[in-house]
Amino acid sequence: MIFGSDLLSRCSASGMLRYQMVYRPPRRSYDPIRFLCTSSSSAMAKCCVSPAKKVPEPFFRSVIAIMESNYRERNPTASAILDLVRSSDGDNVVYDHFAFRTFGVEGHGIDSMAKFFLDFGYTPRDELRFPGKKLRARWFSPPADENPPAGTGINGPLPRIFISELLVDEFSPEIQETIRKYTKISGNDNSYATLASSLGSLTWNRPLYSEYQILLRESEYAAWTLVNGYALNHVTISTHRLKSGLKYINALNLFIQQNGYKLNSEGGTLKVSPDGLLRQSSTMADSAPFTFAGGITNSISCAYIEFAERLVLPQFSHLPPEQVEEKHRRDGFEVGNADKIFESTSTDQLKQKAV
Repeated sequence: MIFGSDLLSRCSASGMLRYQMVYRPPRRSYDPIRFLCTSSSSAMAKCCVSPAKKVPEPFFRSVIAIMESNYRERNPTASAILDLVRSSDGDNVVYDHFAFRTFGVEGHGIDSMAKFFLDFGYTPRDELRFPGKKLRARWFSPPADENPPAGTGINGPLPRIFISELLVDEFSPEIQETIRKYTKISGNDNSYATLASSLGSLTWNRPLYSEYQILLRESEYAAWTLVNGYALNHVTISTHRLKSGLKYINALNLFIQQNGYKLNSEGGTLKVSPDGLLRQSSTMADSAPFTFAGGITNSISCAYIEFAERLVLPQFSHLPPEQVEEKHRRDGFEVGNADKIFESTSTDQLKQKAV
């Protein structure tokens, strides 16, 4: 993982801080890391955003492709499952959503990560509250596309975006002090959330292990965010868009387990919304060694992969299967489901996974 000072060094090493880019029909591929290193949020708005308030799509897809690449590199279980499903289903994987975690303090919350997606044309949708975990979240729908791409993965239909934030002010003074210490160290890192996510970087200094433990005792989410920052928390396979029998989430869950992977059992392996139309499951997060300030190295939880099946809404149940489109299916998210999915990074469940 890259840290704050290393991030600036990487950008300046080859003159990237002086680089400016204006969108033209490309003769070569975009270099989103070079572009992001030169852009404050205001500069990005002036340079990237067209009169229609959209960053160029090739650039946008390049950025999320790098997010996906870092996610796969750091999370071998998720990467292996993506390959397994692709090989078993003829490369029909479409992403339902990408999810990110943030600290809801001093501009470092949902808005910091949302700006890039809003500039491309995403639309803010429902807010969700999780009182027990002291979190709130909002999801964003991608721009409408009359002719969605026929590709898969990041080259296919664009995913929904789910961004949550820790309600820092609701925690103990000790937790608040620790979190604010690091967000203040990072300065204006909220302007560079997308860059940090793309690089797999922390924008604050690596924390002390003792501080990580302080957060972990009160909030697993807080501890995770302290050491993972704006990294992609999980991607979600849209199961109903698969072509084989794996499109039914129960069949996919069984397939995943038969191949030796453990699913999140919090609230049951299958999480079902009250209306029965949103069905979700997830693996447990991978773990990786992390070297804290002071030289202590300990295992931390990283990311996981989720699966979501969206059933056809009752008013469209008369449609033959070949006429059913995504707009005919259950949209949005469900607090009860998401609350249990959050547990995929739980240290208690990770210990069970290791047994």
